[in-house]
Amino acid sequence: MEYSPPPLFKQGASARAKVIIFSLIAISLLVVDARMNALTMVRRVVGTALYPLQAAALAPRDALFAVGSYFTTIGSLQRENDELHRRAVANAQSLQENSYLANENAHLRRLLSADVRVPVKSIMAEMLYDTRDPFTRKIVLNRGSAHGLALGQPVIDEAGVVGQVTRLFPYTSEVTLLTDKDQAISVQVVRSGLRSVAYGRGQSGVLELRFIAANADIKPGDALVTSGIDGVFPAGLAVAAVTTVEHKSGDSFAQIVCQPAAGISRNKQFLVLLNELKPPPPMPQEEPKKDKSKKKMKDPGKEAAKDAAKDGAKAAPPEGARDSAGDAKPGADKDAAKSAAAAKATPQAAVKTAARADSAAPPARSGAPANATEKRAAPAHASAGPKP
Repeated sequence: MEYSPPPLFKQGASARAKVIIFSLIAISLLVVDARMNALTMVRRVVGTALYPLQAAALAPRDALFAVGSYFTTIGSLQRENDELHRRAVANAQSLQENSYLANENAHLRRLLSADVRVPVKSIMAEMLYDTRDPFTRKIVLNRGSAHGLALGQPVIDEAGVVGQVTRLFPYTSEVTLLTDKDQAISVQVVRSGLRSVAYGRGQSGVLELRFIAANADIKPGDALVTSGIDGVFPAGLAVAAVTTVEHKSGDSFAQIVCQPAAGISRNKQFLVLLNELKPPPPMPQEEPKKDKSKKKMKDPGKEAAKDAAKDGAKAAPPEGARDSAGDAKPGADKDAAKSAAAAKATPQAAVKTAARADSAAPPARSGAPANATEKRAAPAHASAGPKP
């Protein structure tokens, strides 16, 4: 019976011999493939057979790369979308004014005179939240008085007018949307030039034109822009488009409903126009009419002064008493001046001064005082010598 070792312990060629043999085989295959291209078909067959195994081995790596690229693509697209949206909102004003500026330019060419347009400054703002009142249409923005905002400034987006700043805080502001029931804006029809005022209708999200005559030149599809006559909104900003025009036989006004052009309930980024509000000039005040009857009435003070002057003239001494009257004249003139001033002040004082003048006048008229003055004047004439 022949003894043989177990299969596990059978000994073959040594490891060194195996390395040498396989190395020679590999070198020979490389030389044959490089010189004769004899293994091209073998390579294709082996590559085709091993492809499923290669794909299975690379599947985890491809899955990991796909997940990373997915999130990277979403992030880049979001950033690109935000950048494009900012550019669109920044250029909203110029894009909205194209149609209006074309008509206005033609009109200005006919008139050959126009004011220079001053570009309006603007600031980007983002909506924070809606107000809590369910019966109003208002939003809150992340810009306030610290950023240059003021009450009444218009708010727009890339499509049209959104609303107006109605409440201001240092770092936030409240904007009343056009669709609010208490909001109104002056508009103009681009096609016909008809001007009117658009009012909000609350939660319905539309606008209406009130007090428009039934035969007015307006029809569905007409575009409405700001007229600019209110001094708040610049002219030419898109506001809405007319959707329905209804005429009733018993009503003298048409019922006109408009759809806002701006994305009031869709957008979060808006543009606040930092224009200076110009209040309308105050109405001229009418001057009170003067009562002509007062002019016709005679002034009692002036009449008393005239009477005092007449009395003073009567008090002048005749002929020989002129010299003595000349001495008394300054006193009489002072009394007359005082009486005239008092007469201008109050009628009662004028009457009193006139009475005083009358009481002082009789001594000048009587002969006794005149003779006394002549006697006083005689020495003066004697000392002076005879008159030539």
